[in-house]
Amino acid sequence: MTVIAILAGVLVVAGVILWTHDRLTRPRRIARGEPEVVEPEQQCCGMHLTCEKDSLSTVLSDGTIDYFDDEELDAMAGRAPESYTAEEAEAFREVLLTLIPGDIAPWARSLQLRGIELPPDVKEELLMIVAEARAQAAPAMNER
Repeated sequence: MTVIAILAGVLVVAGVILWTHDRLTRPRRIARGEPEVVEPEQQCCGMHLTCEKDSLSTVLSDGTIDYFDDEELDAMAGRAPESYTAEEAEAFREVLLTLIPGDIAPWARSLQLRGIELPPDVKEELLMIVAEARAQAAPAMNER
């Protein structure tokens, strides 16, 4: 039991030392032009369909929302996801499956901005595609 208490104490002390070091050296790193590390509350938590940085491309510079040749989906704005018919769900699926991989996350954000919720089964497919893309991107990020 004392070993656990000693280890916990060492970890707390190490954490305080690292935190203090970061706070003291941050102004010098910024002055040298090094990029500032993003605080955890500003990072994407991974629980949403997209990160904010992925979603910025859906709002154009003039304030209009970017469309992905899916104007017919605007008729579904404000509807509950469970209320879609099979044909309507298929319309969502058709757009999703014709998007290039880089447009999937911005398309999801575009739907959110337009007040359109995905049918549950299409939402699951979207989440699987996004998770797969993130899994493929993770090894590439580790190689850098």
